Amino acid sequence: MAEEKPTIAQTDKSSDEYDTMAGVERGRLESVNLNRNVTARIQNPLAGIPRATLLKNVEDFAHEAGLAEHIPLIQKGALVAQDPPAFEQIAELDEVEKDALRNEVLHKWRQPWSLYFTVILCSIGAAVQGWDQTGSNGANLSWPVEFGVPDSGDNATDYNTWIVGVVNAGPYIGSAAIGCWVSDPLNFYLGRRGTIFISAIFCLFPVIGSGLTQNWEQLFVTRLLLGIGMGAKASTVPIYAAENCPAAIRGGLVMSWQMWTAFGIFLGFCANLAVYDVGRIAWRLQLGSAFIPAIPLLVGVYFCPESPRWYIKKGQYTRAFQSLCRLRNTPLQAARDLYYISAQINEEAAIIGKSNYVTRFIELFTIPRVRRATLASFVVMLAQQMCGINIIAFYSSTVFVQAGFGPLQALLASFGFGLVNFVFAWPAVWTIDTYGRRTLLLFTFPNMAWTLLAAGLCFIIPEDNRAHLGLIAFFIFLFAAFYSPGEGPVPFTYSAEVFPLSHREVGMSWAVATCLFWAAVLSITFPRLLRAFHPVGAFCFYAGLNVTALVLIFLFVPETKQRTLEELDYVFAVPTRTHVSYQVFKALPWWFKRYVMRQKGAKLEPLYQFEGATAADQGIAVKKGGSISQ
Repeated sequence: MAEEKPTIAQTDKSSDEYDTMAGVERGRLESVNLNRNVTARIQNPLAGIPRATLLKNVEDFAHEAGLAEHIPLIQKGALVAQDPPAFEQIAELDEVEKDALRNEVLHKWRQPWSLYFTVILCSIGAAVQGWDQTGSNGANLSWPVEFGVPDSGDNATDYNTWIVGVVNAGPYIGSAAIGCWVSDPLNFYLGRRGTIFISAIFCLFPVIGSGLTQNWEQLFVTRLLLGIGMGAKASTVPIYAAENCPAAIRGGLVMSWQMWTAFGIFLGFCANLAVYDVGRIAWRLQLGSAFIPAIPLLVGVYFCPESPRWYIKKGQYTRAFQSLCRLRNTPLQAARDLYYISAQINEEAAIIGKSNYVTRFIELFTIPRVRRATLASFVVMLAQQMCGINIIAFYSSTVFVQAGFGPLQALLASFGFGLVNFVFAWPAVWTIDTYGRRTLLLFTFPNMAWTLLAAGLCFIIPEDNRAHLGLIAFFIFLFAAFYSPGEGPVPFTYSAEVFPLSHREVGMSWAVATCLFWAAVLSITFPRLLRAFHPVGAFCFYAGLNVTALVLIFLFVPETKQRTLEELDYVFAVPTRTHVSYQVFKALPWWFKRYVMRQKGAKLEPLYQFEGATAADQGIAVKKGGSISQ
């Protein structure tokens, strides 16, 4: 006898119970264990369900969700979601609907204005973080002297260098200790938009206050408050963007976070130069001007649609459908995504069950599927600090002055660094979804290692040699050019994708806290490191960390490109040992044969096996002009 049908919101059944219901009740293929996917299968949760059963399931879903008037539309969407590449053979679809599905592949960037507005507006908030980094970068040449804690020159002391480091680290201490962790309860009660609004307030007023402080203690407090906003914003905006975007272009759009961070860095260097000659208040203007990008974020966020996945998580299916209709080109695509997301979320719920904030945090390290995402996000976020980019973003003016540049020359060189960082971030808009997140990381880290090593060794060239300054600046710029399309956009994009919906907020909080905690450590320690090791030793040290990060990424970071957020459950269900074994014993020997020994016939067995058509297969089918047989 068939078991009683579970409700949409049911979340507390065991994996075995759920698989039994799925097999008996809905007629689908045998479920993949989302905690231990040893065969590395990626499965469409609707695959194998008989047509009549699927249509009946959709009808029950629509009645329970309050969407009964949309039953025919959701049924068509479910048929498309069940076998994406075979949509041409679905008789219920008209030509307009088929053309819209073809355009998802042939014109994948042809998306509603509402989607682009949402992602770009919210990512503007990242400019606050970038601008603040470079504002403090230029201000470091002035405020320590004004507040009686000079960190260079005859009056410098070790104590002063620690004070300067701690003040500069203020936003990252506030983010890692408070801001990142309050994002989970804020998201739970206020949604993505409400959390972004609150974070924008903290990115506005403390920044203005930093330009009005009278001692270093007050400056430190304002920067701690800024950190609360930065942490909550950085933990939410990439998730919000990832949840709103179609899989085919998700990486390109979510990386707009990094684009705006790079743009903020560039604008901050521009502001540093603009106020260079205004006298003693220059550093106040350099710090305070970072409030500007927070204004459009504060005003515009409520003109954006709320995340449909957040609505589904809350059981508000009507609002989720309305939101998807604003974010997709046609109601059919909105209905397809609504039903597919709901089906996969039920899969997640079967293994995770109900939880509170504390248990969700503990489960980051105890549930195998979630633990693997935690490890991967930790590696990419830690790698962003290990690569050394922030020793330039935070202290480039100081580094260039130690290289022999004058104050104005140092600001101009820093401006060049900011320009390179911004310009070279643009290629990742296309490459991140074409070549993939993992591939970009594996390409850029070796190049960042040798360019940083070269920049450090150039400090050995005598200062009276004209090549001294030119080569240092050249290799730092080249380092930025390699960083920007790789390790720049990937960490926040990647971390926003990898966690299941149930743990997405706390998982992203963990990832961002990891990144910003180590940014704080870097900011605090680098002035002392520079004083002890001198630029040669400091740069060589970070070049070695790049190599270490490369090894960690190779072993522990799976690829996520062009998979829906729900399909990634199967990717991260593959045991870590299986993934590491594949990379070491299959992928690495293949790479050596193919690119070192130049054996063009070398073949690499794929790690993942696909059962049932998934969203990525639709592109293959359209480009071939047909469908993929199952």
